[in-house]
This record gives sequence, C-alpha cells and structure tokens, in this order.
Amino acid sequence: MADQEDIAADLTSTLASHSTVTVEKGRFISAQCSCGWRGPARRARSKARTDAAEHEESP
Repeated sequence: MADQEDIAADLTSTLASHSTVTVEKGRFISAQCSCGWRGPARRARSKARTDAAEHEESP
C-alpha cells in the first residue's frame, strides 16, 4: 500500500508535467498547454509545434 509521501510525489510529478496540443482557429494555429500557457498565433503548423516543444522543455 502506498504511503502519503508516495502519493504526494506522484501527484507533484503529474502536475509538473506539461501536456501541449495545437489548436486551429481560422487561418491561425497556436500551441496550448495544460498549465494554462498559450503560444502565439501562427500561420505555420511547424512553428506552433516548435513553440509547444520548446515550452515542454522549459522548466
């Protein structure tokens, strides 16, 4: 059975991880993260994906 410290550590690591997606609105696409971060609107999907990858790598 897991003790409270193990549960707290699992929860902390889950909350600290970033889950990004790209969202299209009309002619623009932007990256968004589960932490609330939003990247700038782009016309190129590749740039929005790069924004998302850079955000996931940052602490």
